[in-house]
Amino acid sequence: MSSSLSVYLVDLSATHALIGSRDGQLLNVIRADFGDDLTRDDEYHSYAIEQGAPTADEALSAVIHGGPFSENRDHAFQYSYAYQRICSLTGAFLPNDCFTPHKGDWLSVVDQGLKSLGITAVSVDAFSYGAPPAPLPYADTPGCDEWAPEHIAQALQQFEATKRAADESGQAPPLEPEVLEAAMQCLTWMRYAEARPGYGVIGFRS
Repeated sequence: MSSSLSVYLVDLSATHALIGSRDGQLLNVIRADFGDDLTRDDEYHSYAIEQGAPTADEALSAVIHGGPFSENRDHAFQYSYAYQRICSLTGAFLPNDCFTPHKGDWLSVVDQGLKSLGITAVSVDAFSYGAPPAPLPYADTPGCDEWAPEHIAQALQQFEATKRAADESGQAPPLEPEVLEAAMQCLTWMRYAEARPGYGVIGFRS
């Protein structure tokens, strides 16, 4: 079974502030922009909804209003999907063709590639098991995590140090072509964020 990774460039502080903002205008805009998507998701998750999970619209409203959230962890996925819709609306979708679709432990493999390039300050595998910002409940799927500006800055410094060392020695880290391509795509995300103060990267794996 394949997985996907959706990645967004966002103003992290502004995006976090939308949780519990009670912004009715934002809620209406999302409902208008994602109306068909909300309906399709409810059809896909009809069994879970019949068992008490919130509808996509109910989850979206809960995120905007800061709750209430279901205490059943099996229902938490709806709030993460709702948060992803907010990030999709307010952020910029980043290229993800190296990660969607993917199978197995591909994100871990890419992390190893990043480490070969000296990059340890960020992790793509963290998008699998991270958690959305509080007070949103943790969900197994979609996984969610973010790369903060300071971590991105550190990761780019790590890469530049490795690049200088490779240039001096004439020996580049040995990486499989597809792993190198994926690592370079991660660096592209970081360059986009670096160019916009306060911006970071949010990823959702499903």
